[in-house]
Amino acid sequence: MTFVRACGLSELEEDTPKRVELDGTPVSVVHTEGEVFAVHDICSHANVSLSEGEVEDCQIECWLHGSSFDLRTGKPSGLPATRPVPVYPVKIEGDDVLVSVTQES
Repeated sequence: MTFVRACGLSELEEDTPKRVELDGTPVSVVHTEGEVFAVHDICSHANVSLSEGEVEDCQIECWLHGSSFDLRTGKPSGLPATRPVPVYPVKIEGDDVLVSVTQES
């Protein structure tokens, strides 16, 4: 698994998603409830950025149709989305937030 720097921990505001692109993959990085999560930034229901939505109770909400996704699992918690979004492993090293978007073979 290869980790790359997504952003600085000090750049993240609590419960405010930050969009980054890692190896051509759009990722939403979120600091909430004392943890940092990374999920695919594109809603599985509509082609819109999840990082433009709101975060509450470890869920990120798609601003367009209101589907929410669990930041820990990527699973949707309500319609209209029925498919999960990918979640990515996160490591913190100093102030660096490192994320792995690579697939193991």
